[in-house]
Amino acid sequence: MRNIGKLVLLIASLSISGFVLSGCSSGTATVDNEVAATVNGRNIMLSEVEHLINAQMGGKQSQLSTLQMAQARLQMLDSLIQKEVLLQRAEKENLRVTEDEITQYVSAAKRDRGMTEEQFQKQLQSENQTLEAFREETRKLLAIQKLQTKYTSNINISDREVEEYYQTNKEAFTIGRGVELADIVVDPRDNSLADDAKTEAEAKLKIDNIYQQLKNSDFAEVARAKSEDPSNVRGGDIGFATEDQLKQTGFPAALIAQFFGPMEIGSYTTPVEFNGKWYIFKLKRKQLAAENRTLESQGVRPEITEALRGQQQQVLNAALLEVALNEAKILNNLAANMLNNPSNLGLRPAAAGTAAPQTTQTPAATQAASPSPSAAANTNSAPATSSPVPVKPSASPK
Repeated sequence: MRNIGKLVLLIASLSISGFVLSGCSSGTATVDNEVAATVNGRNIMLSEVEHLINAQMGGKQSQLSTLQMAQARLQMLDSLIQKEVLLQRAEKENLRVTEDEITQYVSAAKRDRGMTEEQFQKQLQSENQTLEAFREETRKLLAIQKLQTKYTSNINISDREVEEYYQTNKEAFTIGRGVELADIVVDPRDNSLADDAKTEAEAKLKIDNIYQQLKNSDFAEVARAKSEDPSNVRGGDIGFATEDQLKQTGFPAALIAQFFGPMEIGSYTTPVEFNGKWYIFKLKRKQLAAENRTLESQGVRPEITEALRGQQQQVLNAALLEVALNEAKILNNLAANMLNNPSNLGLRPAAAGTAAPQTTQTPAATQAASPSPSAAANTNSAPATSSPVPVKPSASPK
C-alpha cells in the first residue's frame, strides 16, 4: 500500500498566513520546463515541487545535502500526486465549487486570521501571488473537501462504541493538576507575516504595544490579529497542560507558580521572554487537584464521539485515496530520473559517460497546484482525542 498514513497530508490545508501556492515557480529554466510526474496525462511540473520546498525551507534549501534534497523532492511530489488524484476524482464525480463558496471560504479564513483586506493583499503580493491564483487554489481545496465529505458524512457513532472506548481508555480521562491557557507570541525571527517583528528590538516594542492594547481589547481578537504563532487561528488557545508538562516544555518556574498561585482565571500575564520569544499568557482555567472523569462527567461523551468520528474519517479518507490512486495512471518521472542517475539522485545533469535521464514525454496538460504543506489542518482530520489536550506552545525548546 502506498504511503497514505498522513492521509492526504496537503489536501485540505490552505494557509492564509503564508499564501504559498505552487503555481508560482522560483526554479531555473530547466526546472520550469521539466515534468516531474503526470496523473492521467495531467502534468505536475518540477517547478511546483521546488516552489513548495522553497516555501517549507524558508528559502534555505541550499543547506540540504544531496540526499536530503532528493528525499524532500520525492516526498513533496508524492503529496502533489495525492492531491491531483483526489482533485480529478472530485471532478469526475461532478463535485463543483461555486464562486460564492470560494468567496465565503476566503473571507472566513481572513477573519479567523484577524487580517484586514489590506493585509490580505499585501501578503499575496509578498508571496508573488495573484488573487485569481489564490481563488483557484481555494476551488481545488473545496472540491477535495466535498469529495471527502461525500464518503464520510454518514458516519454514526453508537452509545456502545462510546462506552467501549471509555472502558478501554479510562486512564486518558484522568486530568492532573494543571491549567488551560491561551497565548500571544512575538518572535523576533522573520516569519514572513503581514505584521512581523524581525529583530529583538521590534519584538520588544510589539509585545509592549500588544500588552497596552489588551487593556481595551478582547484577548482572542488581538491574538488573531497580532500573534506570530499558529495558535492565532484559535484566538491564542493552546489547550490544557499539567504542571509537569509546563516544566517539560520550558516554562519558567516563576511563571508556573503564578498560574497556580494568585493569578485569577480570565487574567493575563505581563510580557515574558523565554526560549527566544516573547509571550503573554491568558489563564482560562486552573485545576489544583487531579480529577478522574467518568462517562457522566461534562463533555466526556461528546469528546469520545468526536474522537471516534475523526478516526473513522481518517480510515475512510485513506481508503478513498487508495482507491483513487489505484484507478489513476501515474508516471513519476522524477523517481525514474533518480534511478537512471543514482550517482547524483537525478538532482544534476549526469556526468560524462553516465546514462542520460529518460524523461517520459506526455501530452501538454494543465498544471496542478498545491497548498502549503505547513498550513492549517485538514478539515476532515481527526479531532482532538478525548484525553486532555496537552499544551504545545512554541516556547518548547527547539
